[in-house]
Amino acid sequence: MRKSKIKGSSHSIRPIESGAPKWVKLSNDEVESTILDLAKKGVPQSQIGVLLRDQYGVPLAKQVTSKKVGKVLSERGEASKIPEDMFNLIKHAGAIRGHLEEHPKDMSSKHGLQLLESKINRLAKYYRSMGKIPRDWKYSPEKASILVR
Repeated sequence: MRKSKIKGSSHSIRPIESGAPKWVKLSNDEVESTILDLAKKGVPQSQIGVLLRDQYGVPLAKQVTSKKVGKVLSERGEASKIPEDMFNLIKHAGAIRGHLEEHPKDMSSKHGLQLLESKINRLAKYYRSMGKIPRDWKYSPEKASILVR
């Protein structure tokens, strides 16, 4: 019988490497310009890293540029106004609200919306304390529907 409460502890860990691998052909400036080009095309920040890995052969942007993708975007003024994870939650809440307009008696969706909006508010509190969103930012469904469009 296993007494440890650690579940799923078996996972891979990325090896520690200093600098870019020798087989990466792109330079620091080329990676940064690629990140900016992808951001200008509307690619979300989380997908930029995947595209760099799969299409350009860059395993980690941080290994080449010594900065994460978000840091590169924020230095160049291309970062989004609200963080991507919060934006996705707001978009999901908007979809649930649309569903509830058609099906007002769907109580499980209504409860799910309450839980989701609670999560949005907790995340907003964290991001306000970290300075990633303005101190006076407040979640409201009307403003959120405009923001998502």
